[in-house]
Amino acid sequence: MPRDNSPSNPKLSDTSHLTGIAYLFGHPITHSLSPLLHQTVYHQLNLKYSQIPLDSVSIPTFLSFTKDPKFYGASVTMPHKIAIIPYLSSLTPECEAIGACNTAFLSAPQKDGKRALCGANTDCYGVRDAFLHNVTRGDMFKGKPGMVIGAGGSCRAAVYALAEWLGCSPIYIVNRSATNAEAVLADCRRGGFGEDLVHVKTAEQAKKLTAPGAIVSCVPNKSPGTEEEREVRGVIETFLGKKDKGVLLEMCYHPSPYTEIGELAKTEGWQVILGTEAMIYQGLEQDCIWTGRKMEELPLEEVKSAIAAALSER
Repeated sequence: MPRDNSPSNPKLSDTSHLTGIAYLFGHPITHSLSPLLHQTVYHQLNLKYSQIPLDSVSIPTFLSFTKDPKFYGASVTMPHKIAIIPYLSSLTPECEAIGACNTAFLSAPQKDGKRALCGANTDCYGVRDAFLHNVTRGDMFKGKPGMVIGAGGSCRAAVYALAEWLGCSPIYIVNRSATNAEAVLADCRRGGFGEDLVHVKTAEQAKKLTAPGAIVSCVPNKSPGTEEEREVRGVIETFLGKKDKGVLLEMCYHPSPYTEIGELAKTEGWQVILGTEAMIYQGLEQDCIWTGRKMEELPLEEVKSAIAAALSER
């Protein structure tokens, strides 16, 4: 795995046998299942492609690798999802609205024959498709409140999917830091999809609100330790305990997709979708962009089996 110990020129393994090279660009990325996901796809499609981990904090280092004639794209993860944007020639509408890029790809050849480096956000597709592929009716959330737990990197993509594609309104934001929660509200409104966001601060406030139909949990799996974390857990328990039940998507899957919040939801009668689902669908959307294949042409079941096997060994 290339590491940025010598930032200007990390060493890569031999790629002479490949016709296409992608990168997983971020730090740290040791536990990422992204290379396994994409390699499973390429093996099934008989493509001589590979995604190479680039564990680096240097954007110039990454950009130097994109000059390789075999380069076709990259998965961009923390801490680069926002920082990479000024280096991209264009963004997809979702990427521009959310303000974060998790997928780099090359444009069609321009007049001079060159291809520009562009950005997309497939995290929102992962959230959308994780719900739609695991419920009986795609319109079951329309007009119902949605809810996002957390205010980190995937939160804005989750809000976008709930608001723009699943039809949730309003959308509750639950987070231990009021400052970060308000930043999410401001960013989403700036992106044009945050008019119906509500920051739910206390369990008492939650008691007065309508139960959400769809919840996305975007926080690590840990027991509450601070007063703020206990308040957040109280808000979550209040919503989960309401009479009307819905579907909770747990985005956390490392080290295990089975989490405290997921277990709470299951105990209260909610349907729980494991975080591997969103990770798989966002990765497959990346391969649609990079290979030009349609989603139905990709080996979904083989990917699910490979990811499940990898997690069982952790």
